[in-house]
Amino acid sequence: MTMLHIVNKSPFEKTALDSCLRYAQQDSAVLLIEDGVYAALRGTSLSEKMRRALETVKVYALEPDLKTRGMDQSRLLDGVELVDYGGFVDLTVAHDIVQSWL
Repeated sequence: MTMLHIVNKSPFEKTALDSCLRYAQQDSAVLLIEDGVYAALRGTSLSEKMRRALETVKVYALEPDLKTRGMDQSRLLDGVELVDYGGFVDLTVAHDIVQSWL
């Protein structure tokens, strides 16, 4: 069974991302939405943790949320894939279980 983990909290303010990555198994997917997209940026204190996560899980970031926060996709870590709202829906359909981390 495949699992999609959705993180919407800033990793600099909440521990949702840490909890998610602790439980995410190999070949699961993590979708960063709302303030969760900050975790996808290179050059932060979380960059190395996210690089390690990308070795075992697929990481996506919701492009409209990135743009709303004034971030350019050139600041994303290598391996993070952008999705639009349609892609968000596709991810939920493609995975057996969807877990939102609050």
